[in-house]
Amino acid sequence: MKIIVDGAKCQGNARCWAQDNEMFNLDDEGYLPSQTIVVPDTPEKQLAARRAVRACPERALALEE
Repeated sequence: MKIIVDGAKCQGNARCWAQDNEMFNLDDEGYLPSQTIVVPDTPEKQLAARRAVRACPERALALEE
């Protein structure tokens, strides 16, 4: 499972970070830069990833299974 981040859409709400502050590394200004995040293969991390994607109001995150 991967999360594709569109940094241009990120508005710095940090709702993804609230779901898992280890998986989502915000920059110094509180934004998530464009990147691909490989989600660890554990039920807890996969649940956090799904919640983070759903929580993003700008739809800056896309889940790829």
